[in-house]
Amino acid sequence: MELIMNYIKPELMILAIALYFLGIMLKNTETIADKFIPALLGLTGVVLSMIYVLANSDISTSQNILMGIFTGIVQGILVAGLSTYVDQIIKQSGKDE
Repeated sequence: MELIMNYIKPELMILAIALYFLGIMLKNTETIADKFIPALLGLTGVVLSMIYVLANSDISTSQNILMGIFTGIVQGILVAGLSTYVDQIIKQSGKDE
């Protein structure tokens, strides 16, 4: 887990926590099938990360814009993956095997 956290921008760690709680809320609503929740969290993470990265980047050149988009996508995937990873650790730690 520490390896993943080394690649996530520290200011986006809160997004992983928010996605974790969003996942719990979606699971409890029963309006969205469980199999779609990780994809929805991934999409949400990518969109919010892209907004954050582009808002805090110098977007004066096309290269900077593309780098901001790339960084936002990668950070979104990482924070969504981290939130799912934490969820699985919690679930697995409660199991008796």
